[in-house]
Amino acid sequence: MLLTLPLRTVSELNAHTHWRARQKRAASQRGVVELALRAALGRVELPVLVTMTRVAPRALDAGDNLASSQKHVRDAIAKVLGVDDRDPRVTWRTAQRKGAPKAYAVEIEIVPRPELCPACGQALAR
Repeated sequence: MLLTLPLRTVSELNAHTHWRARQKRAASQRGVVELALRAALGRVELPVLVTMTRVAPRALDAGDNLASSQKHVRDAIAKVLGVDDRDPRVTWRTAQRKGAPKAYAVEIEIVPRPELCPACGQALAR
């Protein structure tokens, strides 16, 4: 399942804004993601691989800033899936790609993840 949402995400580590503005941005992002995912998702069988791709004119550094920009999106996805975002049945990936000037979005892709055999590392049949 691939879903594209018109969200502008920023690095929460470098956003030097008033706490109310950060709180408003977080609530807005969580609300948009929750509504869209609840409408688009049916029943999801865990484990899954979730890829969140930030689309923006300029890239963030691929380390902590990219991850922090997707924090509220990740929290909302975990809530819709009915798990904590630390649940080992969900593998999280962040990515980014260049978009058109003044065009911002977040692409969310949720796909089944094969379970791996703990002894040999091979994918188990579902």
